[in-house]
Amino acid sequence: MENNNFENRDFSTIILSIIRSDLSNEKIKLALDEYHDNDIASVLEELTTEEKEKLLDILGNEKMSEIISYLDDASSYLSSFDDEETAEIIQEMDADEALEILDDLDEETKTNVLELIEDEEIKEDILMLDSYDDDEIGSKMSTNFIVIKKDSSIKKAMKTLIEEAAENDNIYTIFVVDENNAFYGAVDLKDLIVARSSALLDDFISTNFPYVFDNDMISENIERIKSYEEDLIPVISHKNNELLGVITAQDIIEIVDEELGDDYAKFAGLSSEVEADEKLIKSIMKRIPWLIILLFLGLLVSAVVGMFESVVDALPIIVSFQSLILGMAGNVGTQSLAVTVRSLGLKEKLSIKEQFTIIFKEMRVAFFNGLIVGVISFLIVGIYLLILNNDFGFSANAAGCVGCAMCIAMLISGFTGATIPLTLYRFGIDPAVASGPLITTINDLMAVISYYGLAWLLLINLS
Repeated sequence: MENNNFENRDFSTIILSIIRSDLSNEKIKLALDEYHDNDIASVLEELTTEEKEKLLDILGNEKMSEIISYLDDASSYLSSFDDEETAEIIQEMDADEALEILDDLDEETKTNVLELIEDEEIKEDILMLDSYDDDEIGSKMSTNFIVIKKDSSIKKAMKTLIEEAAENDNIYTIFVVDENNAFYGAVDLKDLIVARSSALLDDFISTNFPYVFDNDMISENIERIKSYEEDLIPVISHKNNELLGVITAQDIIEIVDEELGDDYAKFAGLSSEVEADEKLIKSIMKRIPWLIILLFLGLLVSAVVGMFESVVDALPIIVSFQSLILGMAGNVGTQSLAVTVRSLGLKEKLSIKEQFTIIFKEMRVAFFNGLIVGVISFLIVGIYLLILNNDFGFSANAAGCVGCAMCIAMLISGFTGATIPLTLYRFGIDPAVASGPLITTINDLMAVISYYGLAWLLLINLS
């Protein structure tokens, strides 16, 4: 029986043999037409400069632009061509894909290639997208969509659709603008196809179709965009409601992936997401800021421990359980942080009441978990100390100190894990910067104060 698993469908060897064959250009082109662009793209890095030139001659600029769009590092592949050839390939792409590749080129090459692009429309679209900051929705939109005028007849709308479908493949939703090119609504392709020519276009237009503004922040709108579950979301101008572009389902997937990667990096104590193949100095610069901050916080924790030197001198055994308290406090803080940041991500805006609800819930959860873990710690530590020194009174007091400190430290950690990201949120700062290492170090500080403070009070002053 034939195995149809995707992992067994590696066509690289076959595609390479076709490209390197002695067949005529026409036969090579026909043979490659049988394979997906992504499969062809997977072999491009293995080609020599001569083979790359040969493939470009065979397939042409338009086909090569479609293949190159699947490369993770298209700029590296294009370095084999001169600026004029690069410009000819890039101008066949959608503006958003073209800009993504241009941004990977050095500034001089990027400027030269832009000047060499002959298609003024695509050049204008690229420059428009390049004008937005990376965290604005406008930077992620595509100019690949179909638009019709609201006063069009069904027949005229169908004619426009047929004419533009050759250049724009996002055809399942057609957007409607008024005489000033302001966004008016959207028409589903299916409705337009089945509509009678005598019907009014206005009857099929959804004037309440969801949209976003070009200058809106991605992080503040991604959940709302996802919630609509539309293949295309129009992007309109803040200034005059002009329809500028669309956010596609693929764009949404990429944005979510980038946001998750960025948040993951922040949780790990990095300034931004780390790439596996990035340069050494770049990786160092991403990690060192947080490490320096954490170094000073760690020194503060050590200084606090030093303040309780008299407690350590009198009761050296309690140092054995310090890592236990700190570890559990850090775990609870990270859990509360993750839950709180996720809650913030699920809603565009949280009211004061909702924020306090999150804090109190995390404190309750942390308290009862701390109570359970504290009791278990009391029993285990008490038995351990009793076996070690056969002093019931001291063992019970020391175990009680560990159990109480555990409960208090976990309660405080639940509070800080929820409060810190919510406070950052209130000041308009990304809550994810309250990273795991930062929360853990702050909770270490609070746990040390709680533990040694209780030991000083219960085991020295009251004994």
